Amino acid sequence: MPSHAPLRRNLLALLVCASLPSLAAAETAPTSDAQSATTLDSISVIGRGEARQVQRVTAEDMKVLPPGANPLKLLASKPGVHFESGDATGAYEWSTSISLRGFNQNRLGYTLDGIPLGNMSYGNSNGLHVSRAVISENLGGAEVSTGIGALGTPSTSNLGGVFQFYSIDPSTEYGVVLAQGFGSDNARRSYARLETGEHQGFAAYLSGVYSEGDKWKGKGSQELKQFNGKAVYNFGVDSRITALFNASRRVEADYQDLSLEMIDRLGWTWDNYAPDWDRALAAARGQFSGGVNSPWDAYYSGHGLRNDDISSVAGDFGLNEAMRLKVNVYNHSNRGQGHWFSPSNPSNPGTAREIPISIRTTEYAIDRTGVTSAFTWNVGGHELEAGLWYEDNGHSVQRNFYYIDGPITDDFFLRNPDQRVWRQLYTTITRQFYVQDRFRLFDDRLTVDIGAKSPHTRTRVRTPLGSYANNSSLTSSKGLLPQAGFNFKLNEGNEIFGSFARNIAAYALGVGSPFNVPQQAFDASARNLKPEQSRTIELGWRGYGQGYEASVAVYDVKFDNRLLAIAQCVGILGCPALFSNVGSVTSRGAEATLQLKPVQDVTWSNALSWNDSTYDDDYVNNGVVPTRGRKTVDTPEWMFASTLAWTPGPWDMRLSANHVGKRYVTYTNDLSVPGYWLVNASVAYDFGSLGPAQNLTVAVNLTNLADKRYLSSINTNGTYAADPTRSLATMQVGAPRQVMATATVRF
Repeated sequence: MPSHAPLRRNLLALLVCASLPSLAAAETAPTSDAQSATTLDSISVIGRGEARQVQRVTAEDMKVLPPGANPLKLLASKPGVHFESGDATGAYEWSTSISLRGFNQNRLGYTLDGIPLGNMSYGNSNGLHVSRAVISENLGGAEVSTGIGALGTPSTSNLGGVFQFYSIDPSTEYGVVLAQGFGSDNARRSYARLETGEHQGFAAYLSGVYSEGDKWKGKGSQELKQFNGKAVYNFGVDSRITALFNASRRVEADYQDLSLEMIDRLGWTWDNYAPDWDRALAAARGQFSGGVNSPWDAYYSGHGLRNDDISSVAGDFGLNEAMRLKVNVYNHSNRGQGHWFSPSNPSNPGTAREIPISIRTTEYAIDRTGVTSAFTWNVGGHELEAGLWYEDNGHSVQRNFYYIDGPITDDFFLRNPDQRVWRQLYTTITRQFYVQDRFRLFDDRLTVDIGAKSPHTRTRVRTPLGSYANNSSLTSSKGLLPQAGFNFKLNEGNEIFGSFARNIAAYALGVGSPFNVPQQAFDASARNLKPEQSRTIELGWRGYGQGYEASVAVYDVKFDNRLLAIAQCVGILGCPALFSNVGSVTSRGAEATLQLKPVQDVTWSNALSWNDSTYDDDYVNNGVVPTRGRKTVDTPEWMFASTLAWTPGPWDMRLSANHVGKRYVTYTNDLSVPGYWLVNASVAYDFGSLGPAQNLTVAVNLTNLADKRYLSSINTNGTYAADPTRSLATMQVGAPRQVMATATVRF
């Protein structure tokens, strides 16, 4: 692993010292990212006044989902957002996927309180999943820009949109919050938060959660331990410093990836063999039973393990009435392993102890430190903003095998491998500078945003073990990427908006990246590779008045230099993917939102999306693959979401329904999965004060209320050109109906 610790410590010390002179100059109210979370309840859910398509959710909106639910799952209620998962809460990371307007998960941007979370892919090389970054009970709100994110967003992957998450601030009152939940499949979740209350401008909380539950099919459990700590110091009239430290320890047992042919042959609830070791051993020897006809139909077991620590110190300083400076210094450390009991690599080969199964691991590490800064100056009717993002990221990934003599429980980090296959060490330096001018005309009815950014990301790889690319580098850079938008207020209840942006993405790292190929293949492709880039245009209307908010947006997107990792074998074999530039994608679509409050205590929210995304070019892989004019994979043409909330007095009752249309699995569109409807519900009652408790609430959440059988995540184990036999195991089925009851008490 590359060592960056001295540089990071010096950078952190320098930035903290540099911010100290600003502390005495505070004069106007702070507007930090964290504070914006506390005001989301009073902000329009459709992004009034924005020049971009923006949708917001609050902590109240999350009540329709059980505690511990993936925040991304809630955002599927917004137009243009497509989320899938193989479990009820969206916590099983191998199966989770999210896309916006045809852009998949690793081509979007994500932040928490302004801290970049990377591309949120499973084998992440530059961040972590939001469900590990913050305890769901501590989430204050989220904002999704479904096409064009804020210009200063610290992300190297935001080609198609940005998700911004905000944690809650500490309470001004001393108190304790305790919650205990029980649910289907032995699910248990315990949560606690201690609030210090405010003391001369200082407030903090410490919170933790322990969550565990069995898989809904097969053998194994999902376990999560998290700690969140946050402190805020408000001083003067207009400045504040925020510090946070979040830690996560996750262990998840894997579900078996399926194919349509396997579902027909083995059933919807087919999974890995554990705890039946004898059957797994027999299958690895080619002795099949119970409908199995391949060693790849199942494995004995598998696990994903992730340990993360993320911390930051942020300052928001009012320098005077016209100037403001924001600085956020962060650090993130990750260690992870993915385990599979592989029937393709024997343990103790050539000895009397030889068996045809060993544990194959992919092992990850991330150590990154960075800083974001923004300086705002209101002068002469203009709001000028300039900012800088710098990140130093060290990432390593390796492939190993561990020999076994029989079944073991592998829900821990394995050490001292028996067979090392390859190891790569990456060093990535990211620098991004941006400037923006916002000004208003026609008595402030017209707001115009004009700006540009200049991203530069350089990655260098060393390969101390194996034949993959070594002492090689790639750079993604652009001197000027423009972004512009407008918002025109037609009258008190109507406005129109439009925006334009260009973006590029940095090259991927690790497994499935252009570096993770033999040296000769890298040298041949590197000369012709160009960074992926996008051009987005969107226009829209917003209307609002007594009891309603509505919006309609249309968009046109061009996605160029699409880099494709073409799977060459089943995932467990781990052979390198073919990596090449396969042309462009054109996406056009429309999105509509309507929120009604017809009577007191009733809110009805609706979102409708239409998307037409197609590949513009064929590509070559042992012959021409005819993809031109075909629909992009895992991109439903139609989606609809509706949520009805009724909150009379102490009651809180919610019902949500989501429709996802037909999706294509392969690039040539020879295989698809049908659309489906999914209904969730929740009911809660607030008992108010009871004895020493200030408040006691009991809630019941039900997911997949109709117990619908449906195919959820697809392309979990690679995406293929075609699947005429319907036999490629690269999809997950959705979880059946689940229930969870939670009691929350506040002292």
